Amino acid sequence: MIYFRLSLKALAVTVAVAAVAGAVMLAARPQPIESTVLGAAWECTQTAFILTSCAPRAQQAIPAVETSRKEALRGTRG
Repeated sequence: MIYFRLSLKALAVTVAVAAVAGAVMLAARPQPIESTVLGAAWECTQTAFILTSCAPRAQQAIPAVETSRKEALRGTRG
């Protein structure tokens, strides 16, 4: 079998590349930000300090279990 010995230079380059990749991933994740201009009805996120996107806040969702129970009761009475 052939074994390759990892040189110190190759190890240093590998560690540096991994560190840079980790830093890029950390900086690129979306961060929630406050938008006083749009108000409380909007939710904004900023990615990599460059791209900002805003969307209306989602309304409180009704669980599907409660919805199916109400529909089942309505169907049997009528």
